[in-house]
Parts: sequence; structure tokens; C-alpha cells
Amino acid sequence: MRKPELAALKLSNPLHLLALGFGSGLSPVMPGTMGTLAAIPLYLLIQGLPQWAYVGLLVLGFVAGIKICEAATQAIGRHDHGAIVWDEIIGFGITMIAAPAGWGWILAGFVLFRFFDIIKPWPIRWFDRKVHGGFGIMLDDVIAGLFALVCLQLLAAFL
Repeated sequence: MRKPELAALKLSNPLHLLALGFGSGLSPVMPGTMGTLAAIPLYLLIQGLPQWAYVGLLVLGFVAGIKICEAATQAIGRHDHGAIVWDEIIGFGITMIAAPAGWGWILAGFVLFRFFDIIKPWPIRWFDRKVHGGFGIMLDDVIAGLFALVCLQLLAAFL
């Protein structure tokens, strides 16, 4: 069942559809995790692109995400509602930059990204609390994705 505050979000609105991670953010349990799961098929679609194109799509997704998340926030009337998961999609994509091929690495990237997104160590938590609007929603997940990216690359280098 949808929460009352989500009634203003319409999956027929392209900005809302993207903000909700194609509906995954509407999960009544762990919407951020569901949004990250929704990112996996998108990652699989773009993983074979040249590095510059992959990163370019992430930059485009980040810039668009500012507007996407802001539109959903304004519709709901509440900052960074859990149902808004476009930021998780981009954060996971960042985690997976130059990741080795294979499902084990996808799982490792998933776990690392969720860890940093949930725990929010410094400076992620600081940005999450201090920077608002669509940019703020996107920024803490970008930083979590960068932390997870570094960890994943270290794992790949030493395993």
C-alpha cells in the first residue's frame, strides 16, 4: 500500500518514474535497497560501454538527478523521502566504474554501496545533513558510491 504522502507521485510522470527507480522505491520495505537492485539491470546494459561513455552517462544521470529528485521532493513536500531512489541508481553505477566482470563483483559492489549508503560515515553523513534539495539528495549517494568504488577496486587489486 502506498503511503499517503506518495499519492502526489505519478508513475506516468517521467520525472517521478525515474525518481522512484521505475517503481522500486515504492517497496514498503527497504526502498533504498530495492532501488539499488533496480540499478543492476541498468548497469548490465551499460557495463560494456567504453569507460568515457559509461562515466559520461553517470554524469548525465547525476545532473538530471538533481532535477528528478527535486521534482519528486516538491511533489511529496518532504526532503529525501525514502521512495526517491534515483540517487541509489547513480551511486551504484559509480561503485561499478571499471569493476571486474562477473556476478560476484556485482554482489560485492551492491553490498559495499549499501553499506556506505546506510552507515553514512564522515563526510557522507555531514553532506546528507547539510546539503538539501535535489543536489543534496544526489550528493551523499555519489560520495557513498565513490567510497564503495575505492573499496571495490582495492578488493580487485588484492584478490
